[in-house]
Amino acid sequence: MKKIGILFGKERSFPLALINKINSKKPKGILAEPVMIDKVMQGEATEYAVIFDRISQDVPFYRAYLKNAALCGTAVINNPFWWSADEKFFNNCLATKIKVPVPKTVILPSRTLPDDTSEASFSNLAYPLDWDGIFKYIGFPAYMKPFAGGGWKNVYQLNSIEEFYQKHAETGQLVMLLQEEIKFEEYYRCYCIGGKYVRIMPYEPRNPHDLRYQADFKPSEKRHKEMEDIVLRICRYLGYDFNTVELAVRDGVPYAIDFCNPAPDADLASVGEENFEWVVETAATYAIERAQAQKAGEDNLTWGEYLKRSTTHTQLY
Repeated sequence: MKKIGILFGKERSFPLALINKINSKKPKGILAEPVMIDKVMQGEATEYAVIFDRISQDVPFYRAYLKNAALCGTAVINNPFWWSADEKFFNNCLATKIKVPVPKTVILPSRTLPDDTSEASFSNLAYPLDWDGIFKYIGFPAYMKPFAGGGWKNVYQLNSIEEFYQKHAETGQLVMLLQEEIKFEEYYRCYCIGGKYVRIMPYEPRNPHDLRYQADFKPSEKRHKEMEDIVLRICRYLGYDFNTVELAVRDGVPYAIDFCNPAPDADLASVGEENFEWVVETAATYAIERAQAQKAGEDNLTWGEYLKRSTTHTQLY
């Protein structure tokens, strides 16, 4: 019997529905259940052929558990090694190399010194930075947000240089991105599962959280195909099995705004019934595919095109 384990935190609607959906399909020799951990021994396999990870970004113990499980042959969705290394600034840098339009973006050192450092730790950093060059490149209005993600926490909309300095002073030890604002006509949030299943959802980020999926944008067939191609290209290069990509359309061009969401919102109350049914059904299908393909004791992780091409010295583009 191969087990598919779902590792989750406070959320309930998606992980429990996913377990029920997998088991309702009655795949031969496969059973889904919540992950249960009572000890983690180095180099010893878990009982799970597949683990669907929804929480390790917040629990370092779980991330360590998943890396050990993957090393011993578990197919972990998403790859815990890449997830540990990934961040939003790198994703934007990669997008520029694979011909995906993204907002102009710079990364900024933290406003206050990290713990256990001093001014001497930053002798390679110019002081002051070339703020004039940075502001000229980005322009205003702009957005400032943590380079490592974190949902909508610590995100600022800025309209002037003065406002930037005021808000940046509040960010403490966070490393921030300063990003061009894309004034969009349409906006979409797109699920991508298994690097092949895509659902493009009209989305209005300016609405209250519970109303953001209640948008009436209707892409043409050509625009839909263009966005689908962008979503697949991003997720295949990053190597994520389950991700969301947010696309803002300005002057007919879809810009990738946020595409590092390896534990994306899939709660029934926020995404709505139709989107929820799709993501549960598709995630169940994909988890079963991974369980069927899993080989004990081997590497069963998904590795993105960026890493695969880097190891073979193949150009990205």
